[in-house]
Amino acid sequence: MPDSIIQHIPVTALQHPVPELVMLAQKSAAKWGLTYQDNVDSGLALIQQASHLELRQLDEPKVGAVKVDFTSDALTFRRLHGGGKKESIARAIGLKGKDSLHVLDATAGLGRDAFVLASLGCVVDMIERSPVVAALLQDGLDRAAIDQQLSSWLPARMRLYHGVAKDLLNNWQGTHPDVVYLDPMFPHRKKSAAVKKEMRLFQQLLGPDEDADLLLAPALALAKNRVVVKRPSGAPFLAGKKPQIEMLGKANRFDVYLTQSGN
Repeated sequence: MPDSIIQHIPVTALQHPVPELVMLAQKSAAKWGLTYQDNVDSGLALIQQASHLELRQLDEPKVGAVKVDFTSDALTFRRLHGGGKKESIARAIGLKGKDSLHVLDATAGLGRDAFVLASLGCVVDMIERSPVVAALLQDGLDRAAIDQQLSSWLPARMRLYHGVAKDLLNNWQGTHPDVVYLDPMFPHRKKSAAVKKEMRLFQQLLGPDEDADLLLAPALALAKNRVVVKRPSGAPFLAGKKPQIEMLGKANRFDVYLTQSGN
């Protein structure tokens, strides 16, 4: 979706908000280059609640709201009982035998994969191009930074950069990461109840990543060890380039591209 359309997605505090909520919503809108609007009753909108920021399709209440919550039951269970370094994503990035890796997640989305890697000791820099999604992600990071269970480690291991991944990869100013991780949006060919609510909203908000193929070359040039691409099963290789390693799962696979210094 073009940036001009994304910028028309308003930030609002909805009906009869207290002044404090209006101020928070206006602050969020200004930070991310969005527009604050009163009395929104249809379409996509970022809703400022007292405890969090959420994305909602106002004229489809059954879809539910999307927010970033690193303290959710699902993520807490995965963090504590999800298999640790034996998880597929941990094996794909080459974490076995290492205490930590520096990972650049260039398509961060809601930050769940980044959170899993950070919980395993990795330092994860995240890039998100959409101001709407970046606002949700930063809101989740801010709340995690004051959570009793997460505040001691998460702020030091997860950092968000708002910008276009292709541009930032080509002009990365920080330390070269060990791993660049890519999970670009891929078009779903059929509607299904199995498609999660956040994916349905994201498809409406963002559409597929039309420039996804352009990410592979700068990622390979930047990563010290490897580039890992998460793809739906059956999807073509990114940029038509066959990886050295394919890790197949039920619904997804990880394509692993080793760099010259990779292992």
